[in-house]
Amino acid sequence: MSLINRLLRKNMSPARIAGFVLSNFIGLAIVVAGLQFFQDVRSIYTDEDSFIRKDFLVVNKKVTSANTVDGRPALFTPGEIAGLESQPWVRKVGRFSTVDYRVSASVEAGGRGMSTSMFFESIPSEFIDVAGSGWEYRPGSLEVPVIMSKDYLTLYNFGFASSAGLPQLSEQFMGGIPLRLRITSDDGMRRGEFAGRVVGFSNRLNTILVPEEFMEWSNREFGSGGSRPGPSRLIVDVSSPGDVAIAPYLEEHGMEAAGDKRASQASFLLNVVTGVILAVGVVITVLSFFILLLSVSILMEKNRDKIHTLLMLGYPLGRVASPYRKMILWSCLGAYVLAVAVVYCFRLSYLHELEGLGGGGEWWLAPTVGLLLTLAVVALNVVAVGRRVRAAWRVSR
Repeated sequence: MSLINRLLRKNMSPARIAGFVLSNFIGLAIVVAGLQFFQDVRSIYTDEDSFIRKDFLVVNKKVTSANTVDGRPALFTPGEIAGLESQPWVRKVGRFSTVDYRVSASVEAGGRGMSTSMFFESIPSEFIDVAGSGWEYRPGSLEVPVIMSKDYLTLYNFGFASSAGLPQLSEQFMGGIPLRLRITSDDGMRRGEFAGRVVGFSNRLNTILVPEEFMEWSNREFGSGGSRPGPSRLIVDVSSPGDVAIAPYLEEHGMEAAGDKRASQASFLLNVVTGVILAVGVVITVLSFFILLLSVSILMEKNRDKIHTLLMLGYPLGRVASPYRKMILWSCLGAYVLAVAVVYCFRLSYLHELEGLGGGGEWWLAPTVGLLLTLAVVALNVVAVGRRVRAAWRVSR
């Protein structure tokens, strides 16, 4: 060890350095753990099949005797739609379109068949969660692509099929079965037969969808020809599914969101908790920076006479500041290594169960953010040390 290191490290307090390392370790561990956990669970709530993926709400008017006219359901007015679109938690609103005619469908599978009355709805394609091709329709074509709710297939397989002795159907098998669609106008004068083709099953929408192009064309061909009323349902793309402002607004305007809302609340709560954890970690990291800065300032003040003497003897500024810079660097890196090691062990404790839910993310992002924070703390403290040494050099002159 050089003479300068011996002189300037004489008054270094191990307790102060240990206090900084501990506080910096805690702050970095919270930040890295929070980011890593968020990264690991992110794939769960961004997956369309996820139990907490709820960025869309299907909204309808509440059904009461006061809001129905001649037995028809209450519909959304242009003013109500505009009011909903103006809310800060709404990104986009889509309208459900319905058929203006009667629809029946029949299907044969395993030598047995069944037929039923059914309905069609359509929404803008940007709200549909089924990926893949085959969703296009050319007016006049006899083949109609159809998207069904996955809940319908589940009810058929585990409810109706088991009780009626019918075979259970997979999604792939169902997509290969042709549906015979019969369309009849309300007056019975116009009829049409089409071949339906199931192109996918939706987790988001509890309905039977056809392309908007088919809906518009078929309503012109088989509908009553009158003006179309407002939509009875809306699909809303929301920025924060669990926003506390959503429920009061819907209640005040006589609306309700379909489906279980607990998943939306879970998603919102996850974002809030993650934000709070990261904020706490950043605050602790910032406080540790000031603890180190204060400790180095006190140490340099105690060694003020020695620093002046060394500078007057002609030692370079960088060499005089070197012991303090090394102390800062190694204490910060030590805290970082400890934090990453602890977070890695913490991640191993939950990763297996999380992967069973479809979670798990990259490991490099959170440690990289922690390293950037560490380097920022090191850089700021090194700059502070340099300024104090330069100030001492000016006094010594």
